[in-house]
Amino acid sequence: MHRRHLLGAAAASAALLAAPRFARAASATTLRFIPVIDLAFTDPIFAGAFVSRNHGFMVFDTLYGIDSKLQVSPQMVEGHRIENDGLRWDLRLRDGLTWHDGEKVTARDCVASIRRWSKRDALGGALMAATNELSAPDDRTIRFELKKQFPMLPMALGKAAVPACFMMPERLANTDPFKQMPEVIGSGPFRFVADERVPGARNVYQRFEGYRPRENGTSDWTAGPKVVHYDRVEWTTMPDAATGAAAVQSGEQDWQETTPHDLLPLLKRNRNVTIDVLDERGFCCNMRVNALQPPFDNPAIRRALMGAIDQTAFMTAVAGQDPAFQYSPIGFFAPNTPMASEAGLDVFKGPRDYDKVKRDLAAAGYKGEKVVLLVPADSLAQKPLGDVAAGMLQQAGMNVDYQALDFGAVLTRRNRRTPVSEGGWSAFVANWQGIDWLNPASHMTLRGDASYPGWFESRRIEGLRDQWLEAPDLAAQQRLAAEIQAAAFEEVPYYPLGLYKQPTAYRKSITGVNRGTVTFWNVRPA
Repeated sequence: MHRRHLLGAAAASAALLAAPRFARAASATTLRFIPVIDLAFTDPIFAGAFVSRNHGFMVFDTLYGIDSKLQVSPQMVEGHRIENDGLRWDLRLRDGLTWHDGEKVTARDCVASIRRWSKRDALGGALMAATNELSAPDDRTIRFELKKQFPMLPMALGKAAVPACFMMPERLANTDPFKQMPEVIGSGPFRFVADERVPGARNVYQRFEGYRPRENGTSDWTAGPKVVHYDRVEWTTMPDAATGAAAVQSGEQDWQETTPHDLLPLLKRNRNVTIDVLDERGFCCNMRVNALQPPFDNPAIRRALMGAIDQTAFMTAVAGQDPAFQYSPIGFFAPNTPMASEAGLDVFKGPRDYDKVKRDLAAAGYKGEKVVLLVPADSLAQKPLGDVAAGMLQQAGMNVDYQALDFGAVLTRRNRRTPVSEGGWSAFVANWQGIDWLNPASHMTLRGDASYPGWFESRRIEGLRDQWLEAPDLAAQQRLAAEIQAAAFEEVPYYPLGLYKQPTAYRKSITGVNRGTVTFWNVRPA
């Protein structure tokens, strides 16, 4: 049965399914929100997940903010001073910043936070590689002494792409970035109410009365004043997206982060619901393979499988037939952005010839090894991506072991480097915001340094990335980006699967929803 036919019945029971175990009187200042998936990890540096990033922006703050036009401006800092021919940057914190536990925010906290973040972020790693010394000469000054000029410094510290550079108290920022912090304390506009957390069901945030928004600028994405209009925000994880859509229709919930494309015609007929696409740059999708283990440790096998990728089939599975919500073919950078190019895209054009792919795989050395495909069964987008990927791999003659897990389990399992016979994996599907694939500096999965699960290495791609970071102008950057894409088609760190645009749905009783990713400041009762 099609999901839209289930929506009427789901609406009748949405109130019961929404939160029976923790029913309580909700005040008029409570915003009720349905995240795309459960918040499995509350540490946004440890977890490379959008839901953890969105949680992070509620609880933590960043030194700089970014608006929907990708312009960066001061956020926690009041400004910066550049000296010594661009080799010294002094960032000055705004006065009066405090942590949720009442302690004063200091530059030492920020230095420790930057160091922790930089060990998990591609652009952060590049910044630290260009830094000779990072210090806190006083409580409000963060000082970068650089080895070479790094004009992208504010962009690195202010980007919204995963992982964002969130500021944390020094005692928490000293946590190993590959382990979770023991508690959630930030200086952002909301406090995380840990004792009301119900894993798999609910997370609660309260307005932080001690937060001081910027006094100037326009609220746009993570830039400008972060003015909170609700005392409380409740995230309720729904069992499925159709139930969530029904809850928004009935008024049980105010806002659903990601709304199924096949339900849009029905939702658009509800005069109390607004349908919107907050980020026109969309979501880029990929299938990451394990370059440490057979069969994908063999670059020839990775290249041979490229001919099986049908991007249109992947995007139709996620976003339906409407061309307004999908785009293909795409390469290794977000389409319609400055670094995107046509280099190598011919491989995705025309019908797929699976018999040829089978022959090419055999010639490359594929011997029937098991391919363990990890699929988040509770993800609105990643589940259909995984289903199409499994069918594609089987049509190509591969021995597929389809493993449907919850999203948190996939995040944990993909860190294992062991062979599949010892609990390892071969491939997983993922979706990334277009901002994650903007350029070689911040593109985590395009790195050739074995820093991201899949552990792909490429001296060629890393060398081109280093050249890109020092390129003198846009034309040089675009030329190098095209070379990186050409190299990626030869060495195959992952398979691009296309781009889709994701609608969100919220009741017309709220207004002030910002562009970009979901944020909870500026949102207020209509």
